[in-house]
Order: sequence, then structure tokens, then C-alpha cells
Amino acid sequence: MKRKEITVKLDSGLDTRPVALLVQVASQFRSDIYLESGNTRVNAKSIMGMMTLGLVAGEDVMVTAEGPDEEEAMDQVEAYLTKKK
Repeated sequence: MKRKEITVKLDSGLDTRPVALLVQVASQFRSDIYLESGNTRVNAKSIMGMMTLGLVAGEDVMVTAEGPDEEEAMDQVEAYLTKKK
């Protein structure tokens, strides 16, 4: 299992469109991927769950990936949230 705190660097934070794109990124992997903010933990592959986080630019989020491709999943989620391509 991989866990990492990541600072959201998307200009608009995680509003509707960025959430949909993050769900697409996460859904490419077999690993379970979760984002945690405060006391809320949601599945990164669930658009409705992700919308409940309401993350803004500059906010920290804990990302957890567990499964056969967890390393690559973590790298891709981090790259998306920090705008590294």
C-alpha cells in the first residue's frame, strides 16, 4: 500500500470538470485508490464521492493506493493533482 500527502495545484481545485478527469485517471488502474481530506475518505473512482470533498487549490489531500499497479496509480494521480504531465 502506498500513502502520500499531496497538495492540490489545479487552479480551479477539484470542481466538476477536474473531478471527472481525476476519476478517469484513477479508473485506468486495478488498484483501489482513495482520497482523504479531514474526516472524509472517498473512492477516487467515484465521481459522486469525489465531489463531496470540495478540494480547492493549495489544499492537502492524503492519497492511498493499494493493488497490483499501486505505484503507477499513485504517480499518475499525483501528476494530475500537481499538474505534472
